[in-house]
Amino acid sequence: MSEPLLRPDSLVLYKQNPARVVTLNDRKIDIQTESGETVSVRPKDVTLLHPGPLRSLRDLKPLKGEATAAWELLAGTTTTLPELAELAFNTYTPVTAWATYQLVADGLYFSGSPEEITAHTADKVATIQSVRAAKAAEERAWHAFLSRAQAGRYDPADERYLADVVTLALGQREQSRVLRLLNREETPQNAHSLLLTMGYWTAANNPYPTRLGAPTTQPETPLPPLADEPRRDLTHLPAFAIDDEGAHDPDDAVSWDGARLWVHVADVAALILPDSPADQEARARGANLYLPEGTVHMLPLAATEELALGLREISPALSFALTVSAAGEIADVEVVPSWVRVTRLSYEEAETQLDEAPFHDLHALAETFARRRREHEAIELHLPEAKLRVVDGQAVIKPIPRLRSRDLVREAMLMTGEAVAHYALKHNLAIPFTVQEAPEELLDLADDKLSAMFAQRRLLKPSQQKGAPGKHAGLGLSHYVQVTSPLRRYADLLTHQQLRAHLRGEAPFDSPTLLARLAEASVGAGLTRRTERLSNTHWTLVHLLQHPTWSGEGVVVEKAGTRTLVVIPELAFETDIYGRPDLLLDEELRLTLTEVNLPTLEARFRVMK
Repeated sequence: MSEPLLRPDSLVLYKQNPARVVTLNDRKIDIQTESGETVSVRPKDVTLLHPGPLRSLRDLKPLKGEATAAWELLAGTTTTLPELAELAFNTYTPVTAWATYQLVADGLYFSGSPEEITAHTADKVATIQSVRAAKAAEERAWHAFLSRAQAGRYDPADERYLADVVTLALGQREQSRVLRLLNREETPQNAHSLLLTMGYWTAANNPYPTRLGAPTTQPETPLPPLADEPRRDLTHLPAFAIDDEGAHDPDDAVSWDGARLWVHVADVAALILPDSPADQEARARGANLYLPEGTVHMLPLAATEELALGLREISPALSFALTVSAAGEIADVEVVPSWVRVTRLSYEEAETQLDEAPFHDLHALAETFARRRREHEAIELHLPEAKLRVVDGQAVIKPIPRLRSRDLVREAMLMTGEAVAHYALKHNLAIPFTVQEAPEELLDLADDKLSAMFAQRRLLKPSQQKGAPGKHAGLGLSHYVQVTSPLRRYADLLTHQQLRAHLRGEAPFDSPTLLARLAEASVGAGLTRRTERLSNTHWTLVHLLQHPTWSGEGVVVEKAGTRTLVVIPELAFETDIYGRPDLLLDEELRLTLTEVNLPTLEARFRVMK
């Protein structure tokens, strides 16, 4: 319809809504919208529906006409707005023009513009009706889901609607339409809570590995065969890999030849060469991820099968022979690739043999070295520890007892770390030294009071791995390097790669290259530690949910205002108690569980004195 037909009181279409022409001039027209507002627009901004007169937009009332009959007559043809108005409403007026345009805008029977309207075929109408019915059914299903979600109920058909809640709970997105429509803050914790309330997730769903972006699958990078190279045959020397019961990746063992301590370590660098695919994958991961559900390794499982000590009758190792003086000083160290025959023992099994050879001599040597470390102000914190595993869906927590066999192994590994540090300095070999500055204050820990242990822990400065040697104050050692867990930690593997290059007469990495690789690995290792910490807390709370009547002992370790920090030794768990200023440091309490909030990783206890 052309511009000359526009005149005052014409009915026009403006932004898909009706409007009435008020005045016209050469370039602009003034129109009145449904809201009563007068707007100045260009003629091309409007479409004429009827020349009028239309005195008020309030006259545009809904009409019942013969729309279906008009469509049946016109199906498959084209028409105009006036013609369709005549067929559907028997007249063409502003009121019927608007009603006719609404038929076109609805899109079921007609589509197009006022100048050319297409009447759909019967097949197209049927298709549109089918799509609309499906959409209406989906809308009903969506609102039914929201009602169930609000009531905390779940139907198997709801899985598709919960997708954005799951991805928010797993930290893979920041928004959730479902939470928004339920008027809940869009946080991972709230998403987790809704999934638990509805029963879509159980307490066994641990979101933290995925939420933090930790690797959750085992690496599958290919490995070369173990190189055929000269190794010292030490299979005549009894060697013992002492570890927690159920450990699957033993990477260190100890021997005593009557004069020297031998520490055998899985010879991982013999198989994992620098910059090989497996090395790059391990560097990105940084360390094994130990979850209560199981272990996610930094190296392919084939590496553990090939190299872990004691899994086969004879194992390849990198062996360290340490000569230790009567004062506990490392007098000499020899480093050799070897073959060893390893017997696996648990700490509990080794504990029963400490009065027998060779464990008696090994333990005596460990005590000598530990005494020397204490003389150099080593800090020994005896804090509660527990082993947490998931067995058939149950979170099982076993306190870790203080055993002399654990001391034996720890001191042997520390001796090796100090010996390798001195070996590297002697041979000008770049390795990642582990250093720790002394705390500003050393507390009296002689009475083994837990409050003093916790206070001293807060004063400790973080240990760091550096290219330059330095004192490790917490261990009481002038130099130290982590070297005994190359299957588990990339930093240890990096040290082994340096030692292996040195032993072969090849050029090891210089210090800048070493530190760059260490920095790359530290990102993954830090992520691994955080994932382990949060996952352990999660499963500890699951254990409490599985034992809702739990009660046990707690010990007061810190007081600050109205807050009292209590440690539960049997769970190795810390909790806050509020509003009890009468509680004393190191006081033993009887606690009863009152509440567990799994998504926020909180548990509440009542003091039963």
